[in-house]
Amino acid sequence: MIAGDGFIEAAGQRLEARWIDGNADKPVILMLHEGLGSVSLWRDFPDQVAQRTGSPVLVWSRAGYGKSDPVSLPRPLTYMHDEAIEVLPHIVAQLGGRPHVLLGHSDGASIALIHSGHCPQPGLKGLVLMAPHVFVEDISIAGIEAAREAWELGGLRERLARHHGPNVDCAFLSWNGAWLDPGFRSWNIEGFLPAIKVPCLLIQGRDDEYGTLAQVDAIARQVSGPAATCILDACGHAPQKDQTAAVLDAIAKFLTEL
Repeated sequence: MIAGDGFIEAAGQRLEARWIDGNADKPVILMLHEGLGSVSLWRDFPDQVAQRTGSPVLVWSRAGYGKSDPVSLPRPLTYMHDEAIEVLPHIVAQLGGRPHVLLGHSDGASIALIHSGHCPQPGLKGLVLMAPHVFVEDISIAGIEAAREAWELGGLRERLARHHGPNVDCAFLSWNGAWLDPGFRSWNIEGFLPAIKVPCLLIQGRDDEYGTLAQVDAIARQVSGPAATCILDACGHAPQKDQTAAVLDAIAKFLTEL
């Protein structure tokens, strides 16, 4: 495991990573970023989580993002399954069975769900899922089409390049291309939900431009373990940015109750 800022190895990939120290008696929080995210795009949210909860935090950029190893395009439509089943277990294994919580945003939340429903590793204590998706909605496609327009015409590429460097095309096109592929409309991970027995915290903004509350309802209804929901007003697809204080409150309360 890394100390501070650096890299970790997982499934033959060199991944940019950051470790934030915390109380050794508390579970490690593993943070899984969204479809355009990276270590730096979390900004100071990992530090706020660590400070508020007292837990150690590990955050990393998936392959093809940030300063991590690149990947080839196009990505398979199973890219979230691949991350959940082939890569994430290697990262968790480096904890040596230590108690941990998966905290995922958007694609990262979906990866956490697939992992927990298919191959949870020893020590998994709970899931914090921000703006998760378990199936494709029309609003999802509309939001991703708008992102493509911003990429082509609105300067999104330049803004993302500050965080992804040479990986910028890979980061955007692998995510956007997969979601807008006609074959992705049938993507659905609800089949993993009944096998999830650990407690879940579901955080969603009412104004999420990529998904509706049907996503949270489906998860809460189908997981086998307890599920708490935190639905936030005046909040879009990034609750950690739009309602930071409320999100930190909910996470701290959830971890205390674990």
